[in-house]
Amino acid sequence: MKYYLIVGEASGDLHGSNLIKSIIKNDENAEFRYYGGDKMLVAGGSLVRHYKDTAIMGFINVARNAGKILKNMRECKEDIASYAPDVLILIDYPGFNLEMAKYAKTVLNLTVIYYIPPKIWAWKPGRVEHIKKYIDKVYCIFPFELEFYKKHGYENVEYVGNPCVQSVNSAYKVRREDFFLVNNLDPKKKIIALLPGSRKQEVERTVALFNEIDKLEFVDCQFVLAATSSVDPKLYNSVHRDIHIVFDQTYPLLSFASAAVVNSGTATLETALFRVPQVVVYPVFIPRLLYYVGRKFIMKLPYISLVNIISGEETVKELVAHEAKASSTTKYLKELIYNDERREAVLSGYEKIATTLGDNVSSDMVAEDIKNVLRKRTQADS
Repeated sequence: MKYYLIVGEASGDLHGSNLIKSIIKNDENAEFRYYGGDKMLVAGGSLVRHYKDTAIMGFINVARNAGKILKNMRECKEDIASYAPDVLILIDYPGFNLEMAKYAKTVLNLTVIYYIPPKIWAWKPGRVEHIKKYIDKVYCIFPFELEFYKKHGYENVEYVGNPCVQSVNSAYKVRREDFFLVNNLDPKKKIIALLPGSRKQEVERTVALFNEIDKLEFVDCQFVLAATSSVDPKLYNSVHRDIHIVFDQTYPLLSFASAAVVNSGTATLETALFRVPQVVVYPVFIPRLLYYVGRKFIMKLPYISLVNIISGEETVKELVAHEAKASSTTKYLKELIYNDERREAVLSGYEKIATTLGDNVSSDMVAEDIKNVLRKRTQADS
């Protein structure tokens, strides 16, 4: 079988690579072509375009790069048509992928699968109508998504477990002494991990916030920033000297961290699965009035972090927009380091989240079911 996958960021590259590996176990003759990243390339197949060339974040940047986005879409459509896959597999990246789904279904009549669907239960719920028209099967990664889709009349949906659970559980284990030695860290000091995200705009905003955290309040700690080679390394030039930088070692870093400050996104859930108490920040510029209006009338949930959304309560502190100040971040970070009662409350919440998500190997479940979906399609066409 021929598989075409599209992802748009680093986490999608990771989950896409795991899916490729799982599909190969089910289909030894599998061929892959994709918009993806380095991890998918290692797993197998042909990389058409790296996600670093397609990831554009924020309304203003999208508007500025409209021509580039449309060109990418046009070229992707042409490539899918030329490759003529048996199935198109979409992983998150909704703005781009939903357009590809429409094209693949209406023009090419392909089987279209969505693994890790867009979070339409929190933002733009009207997109469910698009999914009903153009997606043959949705594999969701949060249990509560099942109810959302079925409430909106979409039945071809299955909860397969969360891929972050798989990624964290299978992470390569590094010895503590080796990690500290290689990265020139003080083994006598606790680690506070700083996770700025993997997109240019995220890194710029969060690094500025990290720099302003009052380090003198944490004399027994060392601040270590999780950098990624998926963005321009020059973005880290502004990191202050009192912050260590490690590249492409986020999981080992979290393995040894005592607390963390995390940019809102998938990393908040990964941090929770590593059982690291965290403060979630999202220092985007939004005028206060617009922020409050948006939270009340546009956002469909009271929280922005996956940790709190899954738990249904404020397990971790969220600092968004004008709330994401260095003083507030310092205050809540101190609680996580020096207040045992607060730490235990967060860790207890993490255990509930882990129980809710379960321990399924999501990529294996998806790969097995895709095989069944394709078999039914073949039978229907014959």
